[in-house]
Amino acid sequence: MPTAEIRRDRWGIPHVLAQDADALAFGQGAVTAQDRAWQLEVARRRSEGTLAAAIGADGTDWDVLARRIGVDALARRSYAGLSPATQRWVAAYVEGVNHARGTGLATAPELDALGVAFGPWQPWTPLGVLAVQHALFGAYPSKLWRRHVAATLGDEAVALLGRETPQTSGSNAWAVTGALTTTGGALVAGDPHRVIEAPGVYQQVHLVCTAPDDAFDVVGLAFPGVPGIQHFGHTGPAAWALTNAMADDQDLYVEHLRRDGDRVLVRDGDAWVEAPSHRERVEVRDGAHVEVEVVVTPRGPLVLGGPDDDGPDGRGAGLALRTPTRVLGDLGVEALPLLLRARTAADVEAAWSHWVEPVNSVLVADGAGSVRRIVAGRVPARAAENRTGPVPGDDPAAAWTGWEPLPTVDVAALGGFVSCANDRRPGDTEHLGSDFAPPHRARRITALLTRLLDGAGAGAGDTGGRVGPDDCARIHVDTRLGSFDVLRDLVSATAPASDAAAAVRERLLAFDGRMDAGSADAALLSAWRTALVRRLAADPALAPLHAPHGRPALYASWLDVPTKVGLALETLVLRGADLGLDVQAASAAALDDAAAVGGHRVWGDVHVLVPVHALRPGHPAAPVVPPAAVAGDIDCVLAASSVPGVSEACSRGPVARYVWDLADRSASRWVVPLGASGRWDSPHALDQLPVYAAGDLVTVVDDLGQTRSERVVTTG
Repeated sequence: MPTAEIRRDRWGIPHVLAQDADALAFGQGAVTAQDRAWQLEVARRRSEGTLAAAIGADGTDWDVLARRIGVDALARRSYAGLSPATQRWVAAYVEGVNHARGTGLATAPELDALGVAFGPWQPWTPLGVLAVQHALFGAYPSKLWRRHVAATLGDEAVALLGRETPQTSGSNAWAVTGALTTTGGALVAGDPHRVIEAPGVYQQVHLVCTAPDDAFDVVGLAFPGVPGIQHFGHTGPAAWALTNAMADDQDLYVEHLRRDGDRVLVRDGDAWVEAPSHRERVEVRDGAHVEVEVVVTPRGPLVLGGPDDDGPDGRGAGLALRTPTRVLGDLGVEALPLLLRARTAADVEAAWSHWVEPVNSVLVADGAGSVRRIVAGRVPARAAENRTGPVPGDDPAAAWTGWEPLPTVDVAALGGFVSCANDRRPGDTEHLGSDFAPPHRARRITALLTRLLDGAGAGAGDTGGRVGPDDCARIHVDTRLGSFDVLRDLVSATAPASDAAAAVRERLLAFDGRMDAGSADAALLSAWRTALVRRLAADPALAPLHAPHGRPALYASWLDVPTKVGLALETLVLRGADLGLDVQAASAAALDDAAAVGGHRVWGDVHVLVPVHALRPGHPAAPVVPPAAVAGDIDCVLAASSVPGVSEACSRGPVARYVWDLADRSASRWVVPLGASGRWDSPHALDQLPVYAAGDLVTVVDDLGQTRSERVVTTG
């Protein structure tokens, strides 16, 4: 029988070795279930819409959405459409998960505390886990905010209360050709920004297949519960990294519905047609079950509303979600085994041609010196109105008409280096989306790389005209606040109302804008900014926004007024008068508020990492993560983010940092916020936290001689 050997390095990172790809997938599944049993159980339940049965009412809103959009059904359909070889590979991973379950290795303190068993996985479960990762990753929740703003303040207010930013995600990535590096090989570096979860959203892993006719050796970051290495990987001769391209690839359609006996009818053009519907029951631990009506219109499943609804979309109305994955029945999984076998940039590009959504900007490099920037995924071609908010479902003009072309760029033609930070890029991604990140991070990374290549250096380790791995590691943790110039200009134009406020103003004008953990001025800036946001959010001009929006709590972060004002702060500072806001008065009052807080704090006193766990804080089964001060902020390259005006704690930011060296993979580095293990009783649950908080990286171990053998697992 085929076997897989599980090995560990000093950080507890799993290294899996097998003689064929399917046995390797089996081993990866087994070790992931051992290390991440709680995380995998939560992920499986989210994909099946049964989370509330395990954790109670906190999981209900998610389960309702998962049932309405049919996550499990999409996973089954996508699995059925895979090639036989890819089906077999995914199924082998599932067999590994179930092997760990059957042998008693898949345990976790949370499962024991709740009395919940680790449930069996189906062959398609990894596809459901992948779909869950991206369910709220796209554009549609932001369209609910636009609809709310337009309904309460008018269409002209939408742009003023928007912000070039990904609210749920973001990333930095950059690449430098070998001609411009100290190593002679290309460098690829970056960091994905998401909610910082406990356990971590990414699993560091090393996968080695020794089959004579199918050998590969890959290090990278994987989604626990999904085989292979997805977003960030290094095969030795090739490496890749990605950022969200910020493409608008999801549409919401306003559907008009009515009942006809047991049937649900929906308006489609000039006719009423049947919308398939059925009811499902969501079980809730220690609570009453919830009945969910699943309705699928010709555009897609209803995510909100229904034939009996009298909510914000009107009587008998609902919002249907249309996404490329559901239109195609394809989650892009065919890309994953191809990425493991990639030897050249062209191989990586060919693998990503199978991807669907979310749409990604991918930086690819190989040992031959090729560096490319590609866009991977599917973006529907349709009317521009579809991107501004929900559109009428019965209007043929809102239909999809095909797919947008996606560009590929040779980085050598761009001067030998490139950065991507979810920014708006003319000629590349600009035509694909509506909401992009502010240009701050992309401009800062480009400026730092340019300075290095001009020979100016970047402090310690000046490499005089070349970029080295140490330089990339320093770029990761640059703390200059991109929005600071706009905020400082407002402070400069603000007349203080008291001596204490004048002292705050003087300090802020002398501040260098670096959000370092030990900076008292960074903390003072945050105190003033927090007060400014809260005062603007409470301004009578924005009072209509506070009216009940009628949406489930699942969408609260997209519809919370202080949150949205904080994210739109730069725009409001510059153009808030157009909404009737007295920004100067709010700024003056905020100076007094900041003075009352005092200037004795440093940024790290309040900007503390607070990872999110599936169980709410204080739950007896939830882990306790020791407080760690972190530098950076929302518009820094080190995008360890608080939400201005809401909280100064950090629960969103880099969920990994990495530097891939194409000249010598063993010189590559990486780190995750907590550790390699998701078991809180493991010494590797939190051992990377001090490294992460200090802004450092650990060396990638790809030499199996530096690992120890833990066990051998046998398939079949």
